[in-house]
Amino acid sequence: MRILGIESSCDETAAAIVEDGRKILSNVIASQAAEHQKYGGVVPELASRRHSEAILGVVRQALDDSHMTLEEVDGIAVTFAPGLIGALLVGVSYAKGLAWAAKKPLIPVHHTEGHAAANYLLHPELKPPYLALIVSGGHTRIAAVTDYTTFQTIGRTRDDAAGECFDKCARAMQFPYPGGLHIDRAAQNGDPKAYRLPHTKIDGSPYDFSFSGLKTYVVNLLHHAEQCHETVNRADLAAALQTQIANVLTDKTIAAAEAYGYKTIALSGGVSANTGVRAALQKACDERGYTLYMPSIALCGDNAAMIASQGYYNFLAGITADESLNAMASKELHGESVDWKGGI
Repeated sequence: MRILGIESSCDETAAAIVEDGRKILSNVIASQAAEHQKYGGVVPELASRRHSEAILGVVRQALDDSHMTLEEVDGIAVTFAPGLIGALLVGVSYAKGLAWAAKKPLIPVHHTEGHAAANYLLHPELKPPYLALIVSGGHTRIAAVTDYTTFQTIGRTRDDAAGECFDKCARAMQFPYPGGLHIDRAAQNGDPKAYRLPHTKIDGSPYDFSFSGLKTYVVNLLHHAEQCHETVNRADLAAALQTQIANVLTDKTIAAAEAYGYKTIALSGGVSANTGVRAALQKACDERGYTLYMPSIALCGDNAAMIASQGYYNFLAGITADESLNAMASKELHGESVDWKGGI
């Protein structure tokens, strides 16, 4: 079964065709990063306009690259939530029109679930149940993936996501957008022990995350240094920040795995490209004999191949939509139960 996936939740217009949820036949991405760089972040209205301009060509390219016609596609999957509402509407509207015209099933996909599915494209042996750590600019979540379409949240961010913390600290440090990438590069030449940064804990919620305090601490540190005409070593601060975020993500994920009996962990999301996060989680898993899956760097960020992959499993589970499908800026995961107390 070949699924055409469409993704437009933020600043990448993407289309891909994936076979049986595992094999990428094409994967096309039109990035707007260079255009948004001069503003220091994504401008929602501008992103929506660029999606409108790019989506037709991106879908055509995905079909051409896979040597397929629209008639040969078995279904059309699209990100409908969560994300920038104007950006999502472009993808959803286009996918609905395409599905109606071609008489193909329309398959709604939750963006966060799509990130988890990125690992299926590189690791054919990965199957539920497993523990997922999904980390991006808008989401930080530990979830038990009990089957391909059921995600039970164990821990989530209470405020800023890890990616947002990276990006806003990077902006305060005067790194260009996208900031997380530049934090990672600078950290390679820094001393993580040069700055002592706070490690936030949430009473009564051992698996939840909070990164707003860390972000505020770094921003205040930089402002204080500027006012006092002091020099901040950006490489050292980047290394300290990256190490702190990596340690928080790793510690809570490992604690959840131990508490719920999971020995298979899958990392995904934009922040899964961060070398510090990958190394810290890999080291912790190796020490305990756990199996860790991570997507290739190319599949860490937003892409349509992951949407097509999850769309395949949604379709098998009977998750489809009609012309009433609407975009949603926020949406819980399928089957989510925030007070879930189960295990494997």
